[in-house]
Amino acid sequence: MSAKKLLLLAGDYVEDYEIMVPFQALLAVGHQVHAVCPGKAAGEHVLTAIHDFEGAQTYSEKPGHRFALNATFADIRPEDYDGLVIPGGRAPEYLRTLPGVLELVQHFAHANKPIAAICHGAQLLAAAGVIRGKQVSAYPACAAEVRLAGADYANIPVDQAVTDGQLVTAPAWPAHPAWIAQFLAVLGTRISL
Repeated sequence: MSAKKLLLLAGDYVEDYEIMVPFQALLAVGHQVHAVCPGKAAGEHVLTAIHDFEGAQTYSEKPGHRFALNATFADIRPEDYDGLVIPGGRAPEYLRTLPGVLELVQHFAHANKPIAAICHGAQLLAAAGVIRGKQVSAYPACAAEVRLAGADYANIPVDQAVTDGQLVTAPAWPAHPAWIAQFLAVLGTRISL
């Protein structure tokens, strides 16, 4: 397996598990992962939020960890990366309004590079206009945005993921095993025991 160079797009109040787990898992299997946030530099951090499913009508939110960025958004060139990871939480809601972010997502989609998005990450995909005709999963509250962007919303169990070409999506962090495994398959990652 040749190691891939991956970009992970973060922002304040990104979902804690949805940034920490893929970042660490992708590093663990040998890929290089640059975590960036618009307006922040390597060595700075983003705040995370822990979203849980506790029987209310929607998820609860609690403070999470500080997640250290290891690259600077202003310095990256999307053409230098083999794939993109978009975690969920509240970050995608406002990241989609920042200059350069939608163009970044469009680069990966138009170049047919692997993209993994989970939970509210679909908000960025929808805003970038890159999911028309695709099967896309997301947190159920994002289903309307997915459909309005011309995609087929995949209403799958919270612990499952769906792959459509180079795009791997899932509803929320309980899907990490399926989501990460499917993304590794799209990347061509081979793990032997």
